Amino acid sequence: MTLYQLMNMKNRVAVVTGATGHLGKVISSALAEMGADLLLVDQPGSNIEEVVDSLVSTWKITAKGFFCDFEKQNNREKLLKAINTEYEKISVLVNNAAFVGSSDLPGWAEPFEKQCIDTWQRALEVNLTAAFDLSKGLAPLIREGKNGSIINIASIYGSLGPDWSLYKDTGMASPAAYAASKGGLVQLTRWMATTLAPKIRVNAISPGGIFRNQPENFVRRYEACTPMKRMANEDDVKGAIAFFASDLSLYVTGQNLLVDGGWSVW
Repeated sequence: MTLYQLMNMKNRVAVVTGATGHLGKVISSALAEMGADLLLVDQPGSNIEEVVDSLVSTWKITAKGFFCDFEKQNNREKLLKAINTEYEKISVLVNNAAFVGSSDLPGWAEPFEKQCIDTWQRALEVNLTAAFDLSKGLAPLIREGKNGSIINIASIYGSLGPDWSLYKDTGMASPAAYAASKGGLVQLTRWMATTLAPKIRVNAISPGGIFRNQPENFVRRYEACTPMKRMANEDDVKGAIAFFASDLSLYVTGQNLLVDGGWSVW
């Protein structure tokens, strides 16, 4: 087969969670560019219809938006029921929705002793439990789709410990719950890969730090620790998505690809 044929995803349906976020929009656009029709999911109140309209207009695919609060199991159940009712098969699920918190969230970006159980549980519910829930609930449809693929969006902090010197005097932090949930997602990837084979491939992508106007001293330190001498941007993940979602990776499963500019080499 030609590379074009391997990358062509026309007549396949892909589900993307967290679809209106910075990374979610790039992931959705990459799948649409390859011809996939899309089911986009994000929080109530997000601009999901605007994202849907833009992708349909740009790539001439079909797309539909769904709202879901991933912290709530009953919301996830409603989402799964809707998709299973309306569709007989899908080919790709991208578990991209993530709880990333904020510096002012109680018990989040604080010293370890002040990080709280409530915030820990919220992060694990979205970053790990929701991915398990959606993968389990959509697996029957993915088995029916062509060359099914589940892609979990993890993080370098799911595989590596934080370098605290980067965060000095920045007001930023690397909460334990984020690292633990992403590490769990990497291991869930391996578990599902052996469990759902041979019908469904399961892989993870672990991006390095993505530039989003962080404090200058953090960016400078981060770049110095990275062989590529820069932080990532969302487009850096497009190639990995195209590889794992399409037939380019038909013989690849259970892998965690660190898209980190070489951060993990040192």
